[in-house]
Amino acid sequence: MNKIHIWIIILLTSVIGAWGEAEGYAHSSKVWSHGKFITGEAFNATLGYVIGTIMFWISIKFLQEMKIVTPEIQTIIWFTLTIVGLAFLSGKFFHWQLIDQVVALFVFMGIGWLLFHTGG
Repeated sequence: MNKIHIWIIILLTSVIGAWGEAEGYAHSSKVWSHGKFITGEAFNATLGYVIGTIMFWISIKFLQEMKIVTPEIQTIIWFTLTIVGLAFLSGKFFHWQLIDQVVALFVFMGIGWLLFHTGG
């Protein structure tokens, strides 16, 4: 498999997994309502986390093929996509002040810097 195919797999598994994790976090925030445990929200949160974790495991296989083996860098990639996914999923990112959106962009670029500068 060539590098382009591997990067496409990494991107797809990471985006799907981060979406799952973001769903998990979004539903987890609704598990308790007025002191009552909401089973449906707990189920949806768990399903999101399961999808996210399985996709994370798959992405790690291909990240390792690309010589990105340190758990710190793998986790940085993962949590960045999850946080971005949650911000977009909630729709709140578009309501942030411009300065907050710019800071988010710089944080994303900083993570990219770490990824490439440290060599993964």
